Amino acid sequence: MKSLFTALSWIFCLSIWSQSPLGAWQAQSQDPEWGALTVVSIVSSSHQVITWYRPEDGAFVRTMGGSWGLMEDRWTLTVEFDSAQSDLVGSTQEYIVTPTATGYYMAPLGLNFTQIDAGTPGALAGAWLMTGRKQDGQISTRSTDGPRKTMKILSGTRFQWIAYNTETKLFMGSGGGTYTTENGQYTEHIEFFSRDQSRVGATLPFDFSLVDGTWHHSGMSSQGAPIYEVWTQRY
Repeated sequence: MKSLFTALSWIFCLSIWSQSPLGAWQAQSQDPEWGALTVVSIVSSSHQVITWYRPEDGAFVRTMGGSWGLMEDRWTLTVEFDSAQSDLVGSTQEYIVTPTATGYYMAPLGLNFTQIDAGTPGALAGAWLMTGRKQDGQISTRSTDGPRKTMKILSGTRFQWIAYNTETKLFMGSGGGTYTTENGQYTEHIEFFSRDQSRVGATLPFDFSLVDGTWHHSGMSSQGAPIYEVWTQRY
């Protein structure tokens, strides 16, 4: 029901907006401690993530996200994780959005977003939860109902993963950048990584396939260890 409400909300708002809010969006921000920052928002049909990082060296600053809704000029975000303000987890934040010639302005965040993509050309656009890993030839599953989650959200060109716990409000890590899907290969180009900034600039190729709606993902992790993961889409 919630995903249906979200879909109806943004469809209704197309009469106000010149384009769908789905996809990836980018803004610029200035911080007195970090300097010039890039802010990327990835919006799927059900979930959103907003991330601040320094483009010159990939220094990670902040990420927040959860499920979203849009009605007229009111954008709501029900927070599942926030690396800087854990007390916001579980709350619903409201923002005012104003369409512009190139995108939209979001207050009170003070961000003027322009569109990067509208959900193409990548084959994996959407929000996904890790629901399985292969170990010793066997896939062990993980319930999506538990508080500990690893989410990966993708537009048509951008990706980000986030590990967090909705019960303890603990943020455990995140990384992201751009990606491609070509000839059965999913390739990540890392632009920020909260756990290890030295990995910024790395390119990681993986094999991928969609099996009965689930995403099977295999290759070598950023630490060089073999991985086989199963992801299920969130609606």
